[in-house]
Amino acid sequence: MLERKSIDNNPIREQAKKLGIPTCDLLMKKMMELSKVENIPRTLFAACPNSESVIKAALRSAQRANAPIKFAATLNQVDLDGGYTGMNQYEFVKLVKLEAEAIHYNGPIIIAIDHGGPWLKDIQSQENWPLKRCMDWIKKSFEAAIEAGYDLIHVDPTVDKTLPSGSVIPIDLVITRTVELIEHAEVFRRRHQLPPISYEVGTEEVHGGLANLSVFENFLKGLKAQLQNRGLSDVWPIFIVGKVGTDLHTTTFDPHIARKLVQIAEAYGSFIKGHYTDYVENPVDYPLSGMGGANVGPEFTEEEYNSLFECEKIEIHLDKQGAIPKLSKLMESLEKAVYQSGRWKKWLLEEEKGADFFSLSPERRAWLTKTGCRYIWSSPEVVKSRLGLYQNLIKNGYQAETMVLSAIEKSMDKYFHAFHLIDLNQKIQKVL
Repeated sequence: MLERKSIDNNPIREQAKKLGIPTCDLLMKKMMELSKVENIPRTLFAACPNSESVIKAALRSAQRANAPIKFAATLNQVDLDGGYTGMNQYEFVKLVKLEAEAIHYNGPIIIAIDHGGPWLKDIQSQENWPLKRCMDWIKKSFEAAIEAGYDLIHVDPTVDKTLPSGSVIPIDLVITRTVELIEHAEVFRRRHQLPPISYEVGTEEVHGGLANLSVFENFLKGLKAQLQNRGLSDVWPIFIVGKVGTDLHTTTFDPHIARKLVQIAEAYGSFIKGHYTDYVENPVDYPLSGMGGANVGPEFTEEEYNSLFECEKIEIHLDKQGAIPKLSKLMESLEKAVYQSGRWKKWLLEEEKGADFFSLSPERRAWLTKTGCRYIWSSPEVVKSRLGLYQNLIKNGYQAETMVLSAIEKSMDKYFHAFHLIDLNQKIQKVL
């Protein structure tokens, strides 16, 4: 199978190239045009690629929906150091191309950096890197993404480890660092004569950020002014991240506040993007509120884990019947890998702080393993155990990988439906 030259060969990308504008910008504008023609609002679905299975499932789900798919990869997931997926920017793009070609998916594929900013990459926070070292790394990551063919960069300097605990970073400083990172990306892109890319800016909701409407609008005004001052008046973010009720601990989307943010962003030619959409209780309200996009990530890790747990239950049943030579012990490998990674410590409750992992209840350890397993899918021992599980099931007539992918796809399918994306690849031809 030949590797594609570009991420996709869709008419949207071809037209964007002719017009000299970013592919994601054109996709969003055409989605808006179509929504006005049909009176059907739409929201772009973005999957966070925390494993190869999620990448495969997202492409399969998008193909079934006949809809675009966006991948929003954090620098923890994909980066110069391989991230926790084991992929750098070039390898990630190559994998997406190969998996899309393998199923002959021809819809628009948008590849993006998610949360590109200082101290949002775990190692920078854990080792207390100074600001300059963080920014230098982020800039190199942006360069690698642009060279690899990414379509969008989320510029997110809304965390500052130099401030006292509990302090919120001043908006003027967020604007200055946002412009610094955008300017670096644009200078690099133009110097190398690479295609235009889209930008996403705004808050990291967990850390506060742009918490109210007046601050939100002041951020946009200040950003516009500083971009113009730097000779970048032709650059403007297609997405602004909005605080719309969802975060790491809540699953309720707030349509009322979303509509207000949408109205403000619309005046600047931008769309509002929601983060932490995992297991949201009211996904149908996203398009109805005018939301431009929504990211989903940890939900798919949970579904992947749950499906593998079910596969191992089948394996254990087969073992009791003498149908397999050796148990894979995948769940045991996952727990061990999560424990050794130390990632489980970040989710300990206050009363659990300082406790040994194995002193916790089996139920609590299972939850911590499920939550942290996205960081260790590419661990050699986990990969080995997973392969053993798949082989044991395949020898007994079970389509192990299909079972896992189907579980993740089912979780994704509901977003394609709730966001009114079914057959969008065909319908959007009306406005091209």
